[in-house]
Amino acid sequence: MSVDVDLLETLEKNNNQEFQLVLNDNNYLLSNVVIENSPIPVNEPTTRGGVYFSDKFAYKMKGTIKALSVVPLLTKKMLGPNTEFGELKIKTTTNIDGNQKNLEISTNLTNSVQTPDSIELSMIIVKLESV
Repeated sequence: MSVDVDLLETLEKNNNQEFQLVLNDNNYLLSNVVIENSPIPVNEPTTRGGVYFSDKFAYKMKGTIKALSVVPLLTKKMLGPNTEFGELKIKTTTNIDGNQKNLEISTNLTNSVQTPDSIELSMIIVKLESV
């Protein structure tokens, strides 16, 4: 996992920024974003299903998308029955020490819940970088 923990903690505390999910060169507003460090249900660091690595704790991210048109695009991004999946890219800008930084967050989609007017995405952050 290539994550700057200090930067992640800044994102975790900063609730007033905008997040954009990037899928097929289109941006979708990701609202109600929550980032937290929480336990993963494994007893020790492990490779899950031979597909991805899971530590005992991970930074998780949840957010909601109002554009239901993304459902077909998320199919191959979901962890689980797929052995081939892609990372979701999320862009945001944050203020650190008076300077604006553009950030790109790479996540693995672990769950999605669709309602009649939105989709809630649950993700594990695997990479965070300044762009």
